[in-house]
Amino acid sequence: MEHAAIFHRPGDNFIYPTDQETLHIRIRTKKNDVQEVHLLNGDPYEWDKASLEPMKISGSDSLFDYWHIHVKPEYRRIRYGFFLKSGEEETYLTEKGFFESAPEDAGYYFAFPYIHKTEVFNAPEWVKETVWYQIFPERFGNGNSANDPEGALPWGSKEPSPDNFFGGDFEGVIEHLDHLEDLGINGVYFTPIFKAHSNHKYDTIDYFEIDPQFGDKDTLKRLVSECHKRGIRVMLDAVFNHSGYYFEPFQDVLKNGENSPYKDWFHPHSFPLQAGERPNYETFGFVGSMPKLNTYNQDVKKYLLDAAAYWIKEFDIDGWRLDVANEIDHQFWREFRQTVREIKPDLYILGEIWHDSMPWLRGDQFDAVMNYPFTANILNLLASDKINAQQFMNNISSVYHSYPENVFSVAFNLVGSHDTPRILTECGGDEDKTRLVFSLLLTFMGTPCIYYGDEIGLSGEMDPGCRKCMEWDKEKQNLRMYHHIKELIALRKEEPLLSNEGQFEFLPSLHENLVAFRKFTDDKSVLIAANPSGEPVKAILPGDAEYTSLFSASAEIKTGSAPSLELGSYGFIIISSSDSNTEK
Repeated sequence: MEHAAIFHRPGDNFIYPTDQETLHIRIRTKKNDVQEVHLLNGDPYEWDKASLEPMKISGSDSLFDYWHIHVKPEYRRIRYGFFLKSGEEETYLTEKGFFESAPEDAGYYFAFPYIHKTEVFNAPEWVKETVWYQIFPERFGNGNSANDPEGALPWGSKEPSPDNFFGGDFEGVIEHLDHLEDLGINGVYFTPIFKAHSNHKYDTIDYFEIDPQFGDKDTLKRLVSECHKRGIRVMLDAVFNHSGYYFEPFQDVLKNGENSPYKDWFHPHSFPLQAGERPNYETFGFVGSMPKLNTYNQDVKKYLLDAAAYWIKEFDIDGWRLDVANEIDHQFWREFRQTVREIKPDLYILGEIWHDSMPWLRGDQFDAVMNYPFTANILNLLASDKINAQQFMNNISSVYHSYPENVFSVAFNLVGSHDTPRILTECGGDEDKTRLVFSLLLTFMGTPCIYYGDEIGLSGEMDPGCRKCMEWDKEKQNLRMYHHIKELIALRKEEPLLSNEGQFEFLPSLHENLVAFRKFTDDKSVLIAANPSGEPVKAILPGDAEYTSLFSASAEIKTGSAPSLELGSYGFIIISSSDSNTEK
């Protein structure tokens, strides 16, 4: 038994409450090294009544097996350790190390002192059933030419550039809400809508004003109301890490230097402020037009938190997406959560973080982050062919076990955005690959997001190419792609197991060339299989259950004494089974 590979820590993704009565506990061991793991647990004040309970493998990656168990401590507190067996070797792991026999003193064991109601991760339940649609407002639809910015071009007449405008606005979104409703969308994420200089609006001038090219506040209220009538939630994008160059307080510092009452709103290194290749003040990256805000400053904090509260109170928005969230101090985000949740307890808080995000997902800051590891792995699997099916499952399993399962169930999954090339372009124009990407996106754990236009086959390279005008001429839309995505969204809504109900596990043994996983409860299971290769694959279905195909694309079930699957190149299938005890 490889003791050095055995790992547990009493917190974060290894032990956490899933509700006010239940703890989810995990331990990690070397892959294929340990045959049995049991949880030794009991009340710290009645340790003589401690019991052993078997744990199960919830998944594996390239190096480790992950074991888990759900327990309900009678008094919401627990001391615990682990009994592990490998062949004839047995050991106990406690907080104080490994032992040949179980220590009698409860003080030797790991502790979860108490399940506090306020410390249970409580992302909004509605998010699990949400399919998001990201809109870049300047490029979705021009419904009112009267508010077009100066020099706006005819819709779609040129390729997008960093500084051209086409007049997209709120009226244009309202005109096309039927498109979203027909597709099955029930959540819209808007990139910034506040007054700004650029076409992307990530350089805010005024956090309390709408950019006039999009319309006015009455139009936004009508847009939110029309969305809500259709069961569509609305999430806005906030840039609290930095302002724009023309933000009034920054302009005051540019003009008055050390004498400006706003000098502590930013991070100047010296005066006068100078932009250039390396500004003498802190910025987003080294972009002089995006000066970094000092969120430790109480006046800055009040201004930003008041802005966050304003758009919820006045416009009834349902979520905030937070740009460059990892570069802002944690205390600001704790106060942000308290502020917005007091106004709307089920508001969704989404952070833009591209790396390990556990420090922001302990229930006191964000509900979710944008799941870029999922994006990277699905692109490596299907767009660039850098990894195979087994490597994909190993990689995603590692990510999955890096977070509590109730955190992962509301992760914001995406395969493209205003910051990345279009998914069809990433896949080299291969529509079969692209459809398979969406098949995985819309059946995986988490809440999926579709970037505007991807559903009708828009293409485009990296920014600004990915920000072209939406194509509304149906004769120029890829309707086969549209209906594929629409059907999957409808199925996700019909089958609760596809919208984050139940448990999740990969099925690596189904076939070495398949990405296969299942979502299951005690009495039902849904199996998803995808063939990410250009060659057909045949696989024997596990167990002796009866299988029913819910959806298929270039795939089918073969019945008989040994039910099997046949998947063509880039084939995909969703199978329902009444037997949840499918062997891995």
